[in-house]
Amino acid sequence: MSDNNNPYSGFGGQMTGHAHMGDTPPRSHVGDTTTAGFAKDVLEESRRQPVLVDFWAPWCGPCRQLAPVIEKVVGEANGRVKLVKLNIDDHPAIPGQLGIQSIPAVVAFVNGQPVDGFMGAVPESQIRQFIDKLAGPASDTGEAELTAALDEADGLVTAGNFEGAAQLFGAVMQADPENVRAIAGIAECMLGTGQHERASQLVSNLPEPLAKAPELQAVAKKLEQFNEARKLGDPQALEHELALDPDNHEARMKLAKILNVQGRREEAAEHLLLIMRQDRAFDDDGARRQLLQFFDVWGPKDPVTAMARRKLSSILFS
Repeated sequence: MSDNNNPYSGFGGQMTGHAHMGDTPPRSHVGDTTTAGFAKDVLEESRRQPVLVDFWAPWCGPCRQLAPVIEKVVGEANGRVKLVKLNIDDHPAIPGQLGIQSIPAVVAFVNGQPVDGFMGAVPESQIRQFIDKLAGPASDTGEAELTAALDEADGLVTAGNFEGAAQLFGAVMQADPENVRAIAGIAECMLGTGQHERASQLVSNLPEPLAKAPELQAVAKKLEQFNEARKLGDPQALEHELALDPDNHEARMKLAKILNVQGRREEAAEHLLLIMRQDRAFDDDGARRQLLQFFDVWGPKDPVTAMARRKLSSILFS
C-alpha cells in the first residue's frame, strides 16, 4: 500500500517501525537457492526450522499458480518454516539426485533430511495442514503480543501521548492491517492532535464490515459531535451569554457540546446536569439524551462517565 493510498501513513512522522511486531514482507521467510548454495540454504538451515524446497521452472503453469499461495502461507507462518525455491532448469543436479520428475514439487527438510512433500498446485488449506503437520500448529503468542501492544497504546492515548500511541497502533497494523482496535486507535490519535479531516477520511474510506465495528462507530460519533460543535458558535460568547442569563439553557447546551469536543468532558457533563436539575422539560429532556450520547462515545470505563452517571442517577431517582 503506497502512502498516497494509505490514510494511516505519515501520522506524526511515525507510522512505521516496530519491525519485531510484524515484518510485513513475507519474503523474509522465502528465498532462492542454487546447486552450490543448497547445503547451506536447505540442509544447514533445516537444523533450525523446517525448510520447504519448491522445485519449479519458468515454463511451468502450475508452478506459477502454486508460488503466490505457498509464499503467502509461509509468510503467515512467521518463521515456523522457511521456503527455498530452486529453478530446475538452471540447477538440475539436486532435483535429479532426489528423483524429482514432475513439478511443481515441494519437499520438506528437517535436520538435514527430506521428511515429507507434495506435488502439484495444491490449495491453500492443504498447504496449511502440511505446515501444521511439519512444524506443529501455530501458537497464539503473536495474538497475545498484539493485544498487549494495543492495551499499552490505549493507555498512552488516555495519558495524552498520541505520538507514542500512534507508533504502537501502526506496528500492530503492520502485522494485522485490518485490526479494528488499531484502526480506531489511529483515528483517536488523529482526533487528539486536531487532525479531524484525516480522521474523517480514514473512517469514510473503510470497507463496510470494518466501519460497522463498535470501536469505529464510536469514532464516527465523535466526528459527528465535532462537526456539530464547530457550527455552534464561539464558546467565549456562549459563556458570556450564560453570565448574563444563567437560565439560557440553549446556550448552555451548545457550550456543553463544544466543551465535549475540546476534551473538557467533566465541564460538559456538569452543564448538562445543571440543565436537568433546573428544567427536565427543556428540549423534551434534551440534556439527558445528550448526556447519554456522550456516554456512548466516552465509554463505560471513562472516569467522567462513571462520575456523571452517578450524578444522573441521583437526579432521576432522588
